[in-house]
Amino acid sequence: MIYALAQYFEFEGLWNLFRYITFRSAAAVITALAIALLIGPRFIALLRQKQGKGGQPIRADGPASHLLTKRGTPTMGGLMILIALTLSTLVWMDFSNGFTWVCLFVTLGFGAIGFMDDYDKVTKQSHKGVSGKVRLLIEFFVAGLAVTWIASRTGTTLYLPLLKDTGLALGFAYIAFGAFIIAGFGNAVNLTDGLDGLATMPVVIAALTFGIIAYLVGNLRFSDYLGVHHVPGSGELAVFTAATIGACLGFLWYNAPPAAVFMGDTGSLALGGALGTVAVVTNHEIVLLLVGGLFVLETVSVIVQVVSFKTTGKRVFKMAPLHHHFEHLGWSESTVVIRFWIVSIVLALAGLATLKLR
Repeated sequence: MIYALAQYFEFEGLWNLFRYITFRSAAAVITALAIALLIGPRFIALLRQKQGKGGQPIRADGPASHLLTKRGTPTMGGLMILIALTLSTLVWMDFSNGFTWVCLFVTLGFGAIGFMDDYDKVTKQSHKGVSGKVRLLIEFFVAGLAVTWIASRTGTTLYLPLLKDTGLALGFAYIAFGAFIIAGFGNAVNLTDGLDGLATMPVVIAALTFGIIAYLVGNLRFSDYLGVHHVPGSGELAVFTAATIGACLGFLWYNAPPAAVFMGDTGSLALGGALGTVAVVTNHEIVLLLVGGLFVLETVSVIVQVVSFKTTGKRVFKMAPLHHHFEHLGWSESTVVIRFWIVSIVLALAGLATLKLR
């Protein structure tokens, strides 16, 4: 909106500031953070009123301490993130940039799927929610539409990290691959969201990393210097990722232990889908698996646990996802969260290193 006004005034005088992605990205962080902080108290009070004493259903087979400390905490706090993220993006984005619109489409689409799941859990006071098959079907439909549009602009080549402008021509298979990345990452963040602040800060770290990647990939001079595939217009996604960071930090203010609100599937699915979409637009899908390695590990732990128990009757971990395993080993919740944050930072740095190691 403000970018459109700056265009109207032909970027003259102070309006010239709004030409720059870096300035608008910084403004997007502040705007989203301010919105989340301002709406937080009333929004949480509204959630408490609507959800009563039920709040987020707690798994009976989970750590015993959760039944005492987390019962009654309202969920669907992801709506706060979506409101702040969307409003901030709309204020600072370039309306003519289709990549930003497709990221918003996936984010809000996955948020709607998560909302249906959360609503079902709260009303039935069960942690099962909407059928997994139904949810995955809708997720792949939304992601498939997005990837089809993206591929029509960026092509169907899967670019490989560490190799200069080298990739695999996947053709139509790229649509399925991209949809798998988006839907898979949405669910990976969802599985990680089990402790206060555990998923939020790694999302912030990954969003910051991909904001940098998007800016570099979208700049012809930088992409040529680094030897990465140039995607014209993708730099504008730095504004979107910046709004994501601000919204998450604002939410974390209320989600810090002891959490006053949980993001629920509404937030976790949306944030994971957003990161996956940015990765597909920038042709850095494989790098996402490294940067978001914490989410991948959490997902793998669940898969390994299920496969092992069904085939041998034995469990590899004391409990899955992985963060609950460490809780059962005696780690406090804050210890697990902070150490996982550290892992996320290291993985993000490794992901950024792939830009130069070619």
